[in-house]
Amino acid sequence: MSMKQLDTLYKYESDKERKAAQQLQLAEHDYQDNLMRLQNVGDYRLEYMKRLNQRSLKGIDSATYRHFHAFVAKLDNAAKQVEIAIEQAKSLMAQRKTQWLAQRQKVQAVEHLKAKKLKVMQVKANKLEQKMFDEIAQQQFIRRHM
Repeated sequence: MSMKQLDTLYKYESDKERKAAQQLQLAEHDYQDNLMRLQNVGDYRLEYMKRLNQRSLKGIDSATYRHFHAFVAKLDNAAKQVEIAIEQAKSLMAQRKTQWLAQRQKVQAVEHLKAKKLKVMQVKANKLEQKMFDEIAQQQFIRRHM
C-alpha cells in the first residue's frame, strides 16, 4: 500500500473515530441529563411531601389529600420512567464507548502501518544513499589507481 493510500485511509478512519467520539459524548450527555432529571423529580417529590405534611398539620379534607397522593403517584411514575431512560442511556453509552474504542484501534493500526511504511522507506533511502556513496568512493579509488 502506498503512503498516499495510507494517508487517505488514516484520514477516513480518523474522521470515523471523531464521529464515534462525538456520539459517545452525546450519549454521556444524555445519561447525565437523565440523572439530573431523576434528581429533580426526587427533589420535587420530597418538597411536595413536605407541603402535604405541613398542610395536614393544619387539617385538610379528604379530596385535597387524595389529590396530593394522586400527584405523588404521578411523580413516582415519572421517576420510574426516568429510571428506564437512565438504563437505556447507560446501555447506549456503553455501546458507543465500545464503538469508539474499536474505531480508535483501527486508527492506531493505520498509524502503525504508516510508521512501518516510513521506516521501510527510510531504510530504502539509506541503502540508496549508501550505494551512491559506495559508487563515488569506488570511482575515486579507480581514478587514483589509474
